Amino acid sequence: PPPAGAAPLGALARLSLARGPSGSPLTLDPRGLHPPEGFDQDEIFHVDLERKETVWRLPDFGKFTSFEAQGALGNIAVLKKNMEIMIQRSNRTRARNVPPEVTVFPEDPVELGEPNILICFVDKFSPPVLRLTWLKNGQEVTEGVSETDFYPRQDNSFRKFSYLPFLPSQGDFYDCRVEHWGLPEPFTKHWEVQVPTPVPKTSETLVCALGLAVGIIGIIVGTILIIKGMKMNAARNPRGPL
Repeated sequence: PPPAGAAPLGALARLSLARGPSGSPLTLDPRGLHPPEGFDQDEIFHVDLERKETVWRLPDFGKFTSFEAQGALGNIAVLKKNMEIMIQRSNRTRARNVPPEVTVFPEDPVELGEPNILICFVDKFSPPVLRLTWLKNGQEVTEGVSETDFYPRQDNSFRKFSYLPFLPSQGDFYDCRVEHWGLPEPFTKHWEVQVPTPVPKTSETLVCALGLAVGIIGIIVGTILIIKGMKMNAARNPRGPL
């Protein structure tokens, strides 16, 4: 079962998504907000709060089961009451806006012309409301972009991932732009296609030649040491007449 206070906290979090830190309407892109976790968008029914009745997506659904709208309205009233109590206990102190840390990196080592995925990792921020935007060469990109939900951390902050499929090309650059209440202005993390410079053939030849020379010198030095060792042993242990 959820811990005590989880339900009102969830309701409070949902209400907080509708207003900014100063009470202004939320202006962030709705792509940053997500439906309840586990909801697959396959609705069976919902409660019309104005008419205070259950509305079935298909009329036949109501023949096989039932749901009391008044029960849902009663739960909402309880949540509101619990939320008011928690607000009073917190002395109406607003939650602190913690700005995110942003990192951009490729999923695999970059090779020109090979499909890859660019990852924007946004970490250690609160509250869980933000907008992520991908830019390629300064132009916004939306095709193929996917995001995770907000993942909670042990310190009550959150983390989130955004993925952009891309085809590495020399000269292309990408930006992950993040908007959050903890930032005075949108933060942009820059990333450019960087492919390791291949070693010139002359350098490869030089390295091989040096390796061969070191090997030959090692063989010569080893042979000389072996011969000297044999002579020293012979001098220390001369054989007498039989």
